[in-house]
Amino acid sequence: MDGENKPNYFAIIPANVRYDKELTDKAKLLYAEITSLSNKMGYCFASNKYFADLYNCTARSIQNAISKLQEKGYIFTEIENNYERKIYISSSVNYEKNILNRYEKNFVGGYEKNFSNNNINNNMIDRLFNYILNNKNEFPKEFKNVDFIEIDKLLERYEMKYNSEVIKYISEVNLEKIKYITYAICLMVKDKLQHLNYKVSRDKLIKIYDDCKNKELENKDTELEIANFMNYYYKSIVNELVKEKSSPSFFIPKNEEIEDIGGFDI
Repeated sequence: MDGENKPNYFAIIPANVRYDKELTDKAKLLYAEITSLSNKMGYCFASNKYFADLYNCTARSIQNAISKLQEKGYIFTEIENNYERKIYISSSVNYEKNILNRYEKNFVGGYEKNFSNNNINNNMIDRLFNYILNNKNEFPKEFKNVDFIEIDKLLERYEMKYNSEVIKYISEVNLEKIKYITYAICLMVKDKLQHLNYKVSRDKLIKIYDDCKNKELENKDTELEIANFMNYYYKSIVNELVKEKSSPSFFIPKNEEIEDIGGFDI
């Protein structure tokens, strides 16, 4: 396994893959392994030999399974100039479209018009962050029906869990960034989007935040001024989670599409 990307986080086998009678058990297991290996970069670059060694089978049987997954539209591959293969999970997999149906019905530019998280403000962001940091006081009411264990798992997956001692040494600017990203991660769980986390890496969350901040500064005191940064930032993350692979790598929403939704490297 040395030199290859290694298994990390959890694996996903959606129902339409799990119950596809045209797939072998090996192909289904391979699909799950690819979702796990795609967590960090958004794709998997493991070789057939890697998978063969992992599952104690031949490279030929792995290639047959990959070919079948491609034929069924569950994955697709790209070959880079250095002949490195990248395997992507297809965003056309039906389980995503079924689960996200409630979003897609009312999307404007990829975003739901009647989003349930309304009027998010700094007090709400601070209150949630302090609860996570100190586990004191009442759990914020806007997350009262959300399983905190799921929030904790996703924060850990994104390496966004900090303690009070570490926070002391973080600049005010970067602490604000951590708070906003933390709140966005919690919204992902609230809106039941955590199963798509493999599409957006930790670095991607940070990049989207920085891009949104730059857009906020660029449009300050103009007709395109961003009214609520948290709404704008989270909308950008949601667009990244639900977009098709052929879409641009990052979507910056127009201000009119925003609806109320309720140095240190982080």
